[in-house]
Amino acid sequence: MERPSWHEYFMLIAKMVALRSGCNSRPTGAVIVKDKRILATGYNGPMPGAWHCTDKGPTYCFRREKGIPDIDKYNFCRATHAEANAIAQAARFGIPVEGASLYCTLAPCYVCLKLIASAGIKEVYYEYDYESRDFERDLFWKEAIKEAGIKVFKQIVVSEETMKALSTILPYPTSQRRLPPTE
Repeated sequence: MERPSWHEYFMLIAKMVALRSGCNSRPTGAVIVKDKRILATGYNGPMPGAWHCTDKGPTYCFRREKGIPDIDKYNFCRATHAEANAIAQAARFGIPVEGASLYCTLAPCYVCLKLIASAGIKEVYYEYDYESRDFERDLFWKEAIKEAGIKVFKQIVVSEETMKALSTILPYPTSQRRLPPTE
């Protein structure tokens, strides 16, 4: 088995972080990295101590229950985005993220893009496109990426080989022998 690339490694960690998400609609995870070291992680979920939509069942969404359309989702969703939570976690513990890279399972929205730029993060790697239905917003967003001073904004896809390797190791203890013991 070939070892995963650093990009795949950190994206896999972002995917694992997404398991903690409190959002039924779109669980996401983020990892902030500098010099191949993890500085902070974040997943989308409500404020610390507040209830999660997942607490109300697998199909519950606060915003949808209130009948709020997608156009106003940022004002009514209970969750803070994964990227914002990762930046807040770093700030809370005094960890500078200037010049760091961010790995996230979903391309950042415009609000998070502004936070990322303001925090001094210079590289963004994402797994999935944001999939907006607003063509004008997407054009504006792509222009904003250039203005944000982000040096790299790139999609990272974890290879099938790496996903297969992960699926074989997850059910077993990571310290399970690969080779027989020696005499």
